[in-house]
Amino acid sequence: MLHEYDLTQLIQPLCGWFLQNARKLPWRDDPTPYHVWVSEIMLQQTRVEAVKSYYTRFIKALPDVTALAQCEEDVYLKLWEGLGYYSRVRNLHAAAVQIMQEYDGRIPDDYGTLLKLKGIGSYTAGAIASLAYEKPEPAVDGNVLRVLARVSADDTDILDPGFKKETERLLRELLKECCSSPKDTEPEDAGKESARRDGSEKAEIPSISPRIFNQALMELGALVCVPNGAPNCEICPWRDLCLARKMQLTDKLPVRAKKKERRKEEKTILLIRDGDKIALHKRPSKGLLAGLYEFPNKQGHLSESQVISLVRDMGYSPLRIKRLADSVHIFSHVEWHMIGYSVLVEEEAFATKEQKQRAAMEELVFADAGEQKEHYALPSAFAAYRKDI
Repeated sequence: MLHEYDLTQLIQPLCGWFLQNARKLPWRDDPTPYHVWVSEIMLQQTRVEAVKSYYTRFIKALPDVTALAQCEEDVYLKLWEGLGYYSRVRNLHAAAVQIMQEYDGRIPDDYGTLLKLKGIGSYTAGAIASLAYEKPEPAVDGNVLRVLARVSADDTDILDPGFKKETERLLRELLKECCSSPKDTEPEDAGKESARRDGSEKAEIPSISPRIFNQALMELGALVCVPNGAPNCEICPWRDLCLARKMQLTDKLPVRAKKKERRKEEKTILLIRDGDKIALHKRPSKGLLAGLYEFPNKQGHLSESQVISLVRDMGYSPLRIKRLADSVHIFSHVEWHMIGYSVLVEEEAFATKEQKQRAAMEELVFADAGEQKEHYALPSAFAAYRKDI
């Protein structure tokens, strides 16, 4: 079990391995608090390779907290377009405003204060405090929970909040016991200092940098003790210390409770064309994909005749209709099963006052492909239909 395992023996092999094998990532080149914060928010539920170009573009456009706090919603949503989980960037912006108003534009270095910022939980607070400020705080994500469950052969459900809380407690104690100040210890320094672990026996305690240690834990989970497929035990710096390997339990650990099955929704996507322009609709300010633009769509799978009737009710005269390919998009809690139609229309042709009122309620914006790409953030859920523009 993790609480019975001697974590100090893991430090030197892990940090030594990291210094030899760490990936070169743009946010590691200059780990300022702002860079760490933006990168960690982007990396939530998103692959590192996918984040690189987004991070570079975002930092170029919004280089600091002040720029982010002053940024308009449509601009930061456009910068985030394709990354998904858009509540992340909304929270990022809200926290930037909070930092400007409450902390004079300086990102706090205190773990407890960081937790008060919008969208920052225990992992991100720990990451900023340790990676940017070298504070002895843990940064525990799924990678860390997995590698520590395996090395200690702990069969506790790693999705249990209690397990994460206990892991954070143990790592915080370890870091406070073993941490050296950054001015005293360079990352390459493998020096040791003596300390008494139980008040009687004197043991050699490795001196570590919180930044190096936390990054190394996450890197081990990303590159070696991987989430999908068999772990690469042969190249693991912990191969001789790992209880799961010794007990041949690497395929059974970590333990995860089954997630709730995703809800399935049927949708009909409409590419309404007026010449070279395509209709867009802005989603509500709350809920899934809040505030983003989308192709007009309706619940259920509509027939061709239903779509024609619908478009007429919206105040347009359909000239030609074409069925598009089906598509599925998976969110964390829901699946969209989509069918699509391309509908060519002529100028607004309201037949009745009621139709005009309905059209106004739709609040459609017509934009050509260049305008869409430049100004309107369209979620990746609609990517399969963008190619039909």
